[in-house]
Amino acid sequence: MFWEKKEPEPPPPPSVLRSRFIEFVAGSLGGAAQVYVSQPLDTVKVKQQTFPFLYKNMFDCFVSTYKKDGIIHGLYAGSVPAVIANVAENSVLFAAYGGCQSFVAYLVGKTHTNQLNTTENAFAGFFAAFFSTFALCPTELVKCKLQAIRESAECCPGIPANEHITPWKLTRIIYKTDGIPGFFRGLTSTFMREMPGYYFFFGSYEATREFLTEPGQSKDEIGPLNTMIAGAVGGVMLWTSIFPADVIKSRIQVQNLNRGMLSVGLDILRKEGIWALYNGLLPSVLRTIPATATLFVVYEYTKKTLHEHLDALNVPKDGNKK
Repeated sequence: MFWEKKEPEPPPPPSVLRSRFIEFVAGSLGGAAQVYVSQPLDTVKVKQQTFPFLYKNMFDCFVSTYKKDGIIHGLYAGSVPAVIANVAENSVLFAAYGGCQSFVAYLVGKTHTNQLNTTENAFAGFFAAFFSTFALCPTELVKCKLQAIRESAECCPGIPANEHITPWKLTRIIYKTDGIPGFFRGLTSTFMREMPGYYFFFGSYEATREFLTEPGQSKDEIGPLNTMIAGAVGGVMLWTSIFPADVIKSRIQVQNLNRGMLSVGLDILRKEGIWALYNGLLPSVLRTIPATATLFVVYEYTKKTLHEHLDALNVPKDGNKK
């Protein structure tokens, strides 16, 4: 009846457009922060993967690169395309992840993405990586070539051996030599790396967040330190699961190989042995701990801040103007 007390209505869920925009911005900022934390060890990783016979170990590669080319042109070589690659990948990845969470929730009959379990979140990450791979492949190809520019000069026609190449100049060389398809060299191996990798990445991240949640808490309330721990666990799981595919991708991209992923992988196994597929794993694991910790804490708290700021500006969650 009209005199009966009505129960308060639950707050409307965030609009799809607002949620994807916030996830896109948060992923962009997280990706940029990740690069500057991890770039020196990423350079070492790429060099060890593509030219394993030139360096004794990670330390030798790090010191040699620093002595020959310094910090900016050596250890931070490729940082501009790396920022572009990470911003492109993570903005698309996290926006797609939110959308894929909604899609998975629909498939399993759940009303909200917060109800998804670890496996369901992992599959959302798997599907999201399909979309981010198209943004990542061209920019990461330029990044990898710049990181190993000294070592790969003989393999890449038109690249001077003793000259610091800018990202834009290298982009023009690749376009002149191979056209648009040249930027998607290694696309198949990138798919094979990204999709299973992000299954483990998001699955282990969400599982760790659940493990670190105190009774009565939600995963969003575990604090920045625990968020960083969960991000680090996700990063370690990502790289240990996909590293052989990453080695093959780096070889294809840096050495301009016109062969399939399986052919290159079998060739590495036959000539160099199985451990060649794990060359550079140590710097990858060492760099991913602070890198993915930084990525997720920036992502989660940027997302939280943007939601709060839009709420304070009276931008309603259902997307309708008040």
